[in-house]
Amino acid sequence: MTTATQTVREIAQTQPSSIHVFEQFGIEYCCGGGRPLGEACAAKEVDVNRVIAALEAASHSLSAQLKDWRKEALSRLIEHIVVTHHAYCKGELPRLAGLAAKVVNRHGGTNPELALIRSKVAELAEELTEHLADEEVFVFPMIANLEQKSRNLGRDSGQTSSSVGNPIALLVQDHDRAGVLMAEIRSLSRDFKVPGYACTSFRALYDGLRHFEEDLHRHVHLENNILFPRAIELEAAS
Repeated sequence: MTTATQTVREIAQTQPSSIHVFEQFGIEYCCGGGRPLGEACAAKEVDVNRVIAALEAASHSLSAQLKDWRKEALSRLIEHIVVTHHAYCKGELPRLAGLAAKVVNRHGGTNPELALIRSKVAELAEELTEHLADEEVFVFPMIANLEQKSRNLGRDSGQTSSSVGNPIALLVQDHDRAGVLMAEIRSLSRDFKVPGYACTSFRALYDGLRHFEEDLHRHVHLENNILFPRAIELEAAS
């Protein structure tokens, strides 16, 4: 039974179906998931009992359909993150940047917030591009090698001679910064609400930003709440 005193992060870690509920109510579960559910609901002015009821309903209807990544090999989780979320970021960010530039040219005169959104999308793209490379080239191989060593599979590649803790801490900081940028974009766009006169590109931009935010939340959740803690625990036990 979910309680108001459990942290949002704990619920997200142990109940995969909860992510859909948290998205529905706008409750932060990745970077800012350390607060108790009751406190998070109060901040959103949402009845905690209503959220708990939704969480319980979701656990019965969705849990069987969702993979519990706490029970999968870290190498499989890494592969999923790279193939699903990293690939999405790499393809979607250039598209959103192009749409933002197009919409600024068309509507920037009457909607000055669009230029700020374009700037923040460009900043987000630059920071995430470097961040994804750091994960794929350095940290993910360190974690995979750590897991391999723990199972005595193959030879030691030597990639885990230094602790994963420090690079992981830096990646979490990157996640926090990306979350701040997305929150600023959401605020500037008034929760991605387009005006009635908006053209197709305007609508596509806001729709794309909304979906990107949802994917980013799931992406960061898998890393901050599952992959990174498991890697640190594995290293501590080795």
